[in-house]
Amino acid sequence: MTAQALPALVRPDRDDRVLLPTRVLAWGIVPFLAVAVVLLLGFPSDTRRLFAWPISPPLTAMVLASAYLGGVWFFVRTARAHRWALVSAGLPAVTLFAALLGIATVVHWDRFTHGSPAFWVWAALYFVAPPVVAVVWVLNTRVARPPRDDERCVGAVARGVIGCGGAASLLLGVLLWVAPGSLSRVWPWALTPLTARVVGAVFCLGCAGLVAFGDPRWLRLRLLVEAETVMVVSMLLALLRDRMSLHPDRPLTWLLVGGMVLALAGSARLLHSMSRPEALG
Repeated sequence: MTAQALPALVRPDRDDRVLLPTRVLAWGIVPFLAVAVVLLLGFPSDTRRLFAWPISPPLTAMVLASAYLGGVWFFVRTARAHRWALVSAGLPAVTLFAALLGIATVVHWDRFTHGSPAFWVWAALYFVAPPVVAVVWVLNTRVARPPRDDERCVGAVARGVIGCGGAASLLLGVLLWVAPGSLSRVWPWALTPLTARVVGAVFCLGCAGLVAFGDPRWLRLRLLVEAETVMVVSMLLALLRDRMSLHPDRPLTWLLVGGMVLALAGSARLLHSMSRPEALG
């Protein structure tokens, strides 16, 4: 087939590179996430003094830190990536996460420590980040290259697990965000309306997995699985560290812990099975 006969989407300028604005955005976000990880994992009981608002119990602070730690992994890999396909699926989820936190900030404005520099950094990030990340994603998508026939794909079972896991995480996150009072009564640990919405935003990050339903390429899914693994490991350690905050009499406690363990086992198996040299993009 000649170049003139190729579809309009397959153009020489669609080289699937990661554009400079995407790299700048990624490197710009990493320091803020890293500082938050240090504060929330290192001093989860001291958020009244160190963070944008007092978070209780400390487990909630560490769950949020787990999302940030996964974000550090994702954005460092994004800044260093050579293929847009490797990172593209994660940015819409980041946009949703940041937008939900920005809205939660407005809804629960009185719960924040307004005199703290941490609050103004928080507010600036979550008011600015959603449109900026969305614009960067749209710009970089213009150079996205269509899939090639020789790109390695994951199996149908793995795709289904990733996609269904993403859908379940999104549904749980939306329920927490929309009805924080109702769901908090059965949640594994104590939540306020604000912390329920923050935890809900964390679970909404799972929507990135929905891409598996339409794109089976390992190149497209690998970074999502890596970041999810980092997050789940950190969350499980947080649950162990602040296990006294858990309600063992609530069925959702064991469903959540069991789901995380299964997700970690599945992700580890997938990463191992796809780790041969031909799987690397």
